[in-house]
Amino acid sequence: MRHTPELNSARWRKSSYSNPNGGSCIEVADDIPGLVPVRDSKNPHGPALLIPATAWTAFVASLKAQS
Repeated sequence: MRHTPELNSARWRKSSYSNPNGGSCIEVADDIPGLVPVRDSKNPHGPALLIPATAWTAFVASLKAQS
């Protein structure tokens, strides 16, 4: 059985590309070992995606390589 981390006490941070007017953006939590929870900043009580940290690192690296 998989353990789902408790996210109620997670420290969420908004994307640095966030729109100051509350536009579309994501939030991530950095304090969950081995996972990067991602959620919609407009719906903070909604579901969060749990992405393996290694996959998140590869995703961010590919975005940086394209810019």
